[in-house]
Amino acid sequence: MLLKELVKIIESKYSPNLAYEWDNVGLLVGDYGSGVKRVLLALDADESVIEEAVERGVDIIITHHPFLFKGMKKINSSSYRGRAVIRLIKEDISLYSMHTNFDIARDGLNDGLCRKMGLKNIEDLSIIQAEKLVKIAIYAPKTHEDAVRRALAEGGAGHIGNYDSCSFSTDGVGRFRPLEGSNPHVGRKDMVCDIEEVKIESVLPKEKLNSALEHVFSVHPYEEVAYDMYELLNEGDSIGIGRIGETEREVGLEEFAEGLKRGLDIELLKIAGDPKMNVKRVAVVSGSGSEFMGESVKKGAQVIVTGDVKYHQAQEALEKGIAVVDVGHYGSEKIFAEIMSEFLKGSTKGVEILTSNASSDVFWSI
Repeated sequence: MLLKELVKIIESKYSPNLAYEWDNVGLLVGDYGSGVKRVLLALDADESVIEEAVERGVDIIITHHPFLFKGMKKINSSSYRGRAVIRLIKEDISLYSMHTNFDIARDGLNDGLCRKMGLKNIEDLSIIQAEKLVKIAIYAPKTHEDAVRRALAEGGAGHIGNYDSCSFSTDGVGRFRPLEGSNPHVGRKDMVCDIEEVKIESVLPKEKLNSALEHVFSVHPYEEVAYDMYELLNEGDSIGIGRIGETEREVGLEEFAEGLKRGLDIELLKIAGDPKMNVKRVAVVSGSGSEFMGESVKKGAQVIVTGDVKYHQAQEALEKGIAVVDVGHYGSEKIFAEIMSEFLKGSTKGVEILTSNASSDVFWSI
């Protein structure tokens, strides 16, 4: 598989467009035309992970945290990051990161945490954007109507609520005259041709437009495909950072925390709140989510699960009436490799997906 094909698979599910503007996601090091046979998944691309990648003969490291976060003015051996980039290039190892887009996306980090906790009735915690929708209209001969419909659906068009493969068709007559140098599917050069055609319209998220067109072009018989695109005022699905959901039954805070510790396989977590208080509604924010405590209270959460909570932030949360379970930054994101491994194994063929043995928390406790 080519790297560009792997990137296309990843970004069809976890679009870089979802990332915050300050973030740095996507292919950070590498050649889109290079081949990929072995992938290594890790939370960070630190020195030990890069060494592991070399030893295990991988072609690309996929991380959650961007290795290159801010611009580098110099790439040389005087800095760790410079040496790392040089090493990656010399070893022909690509580096790809998916950060806030993976936090936000459906079936990403926050949804994964909710599944680990067994939460139900899950909603977005803080809405940040709504999908921009477009309508695409494809003109095709009647003989290829079904093929074009299928191609649109396979390319991501026609998904509305709980329905997919949605489209609308209008019959008509197409007219054209093939000129010199053309290779018409029907008709003769320099002669006006009228042919029964169908106009197939479908709605899709703007970010899936290129995918839909590629699928259509692969089945459409004309060398020059006629199509229209319209931006819509309708908004698609909303999406946000963090999630809020409910436990199967109401439990005490201490019991909830103990279950969370087992589910996430965490050695140490910190709790602020009455151990006997009842917990039913839970806010979840991977990484550093203290800024969403107010939003969590507004949406009725009794507890927020996140990482990197400061002492005074925990105090403030208690004053607002919400308990805090701090699983640590690493603890809230360690399932990144597990989620991506499952996704890539189900979406690729002929590619070995490895999980890093060297990736670990920067902190240790005694």
